[in-house]
Amino acid sequence: MMLTDLESREYPFWTYEDLGLLLGSVIPVMLLGTLIIRLIPASSGAVRLMVYQLLIYALLLGVLYLLVAWRYQEPFWKSLRWKPFRLPFLYAAAGPLLAIATSTMGVFLKAPPIPSPIEDLISDRRSLFIMMLFLTLIGPVFEELMFRGFLFPLLARSVGPWPGILLTATPFALVHGSQYHWSWQHLTIVGMAGAVFGFVRYKTGSTAAATLVHTGYNATIFVGFLVQKSL
Repeated sequence: MMLTDLESREYPFWTYEDLGLLLGSVIPVMLLGTLIIRLIPASSGAVRLMVYQLLIYALLLGVLYLLVAWRYQEPFWKSLRWKPFRLPFLYAAAGPLLAIATSTMGVFLKAPPIPSPIEDLISDRRSLFIMMLFLTLIGPVFEELMFRGFLFPLLARSVGPWPGILLTATPFALVHGSQYHWSWQHLTIVGMAGAVFGFVRYKTGSTAAATLVHTGYNATIFVGFLVQKSL
């Protein structure tokens, strides 16, 4: 049986040069997003900020597509291991359990109370819906494609899967740093969650499985925020 190009080529076929190009695109993408958002009317600053974040995600995914699919002439989703996996209900349940576990860890680490960044972005029902969609779908898909789909295989090939999981979780935690005022307790919690997402990606071989856990994790945190706010 003949192998396809993706099966016969060393995986991952992208390199640290591609990682450098992706990182180098961040500032130009942010500048372009700022230019575009100025041309889009928005009823509130919160909605504008979320639309801006969505633009950044879309533009960076476009760069990732060029690096993976266009540069190497390989299928984008298949290359990033977005594929079916066994026992999806198990991974759907893992997200809420992980959220509960990390919240408990926060108590033991004596994580300082920090105003939720979610609260500042919710001003009406429309912004609530956009935030819910962003946290439970758009954000997890983007972050898992970037970190567990693109970065993890590259690091795992260089240093092995277990160090690769931890090394991938580190920048994942750091990109959330400003949201938590750079509290080491909160960054540790986010890093632990990222390590679990990486473990799921490694064990299942599926970025989609890691995304499902990430979605359940974020959704549980969001529901917890809404319950706390209603009390």
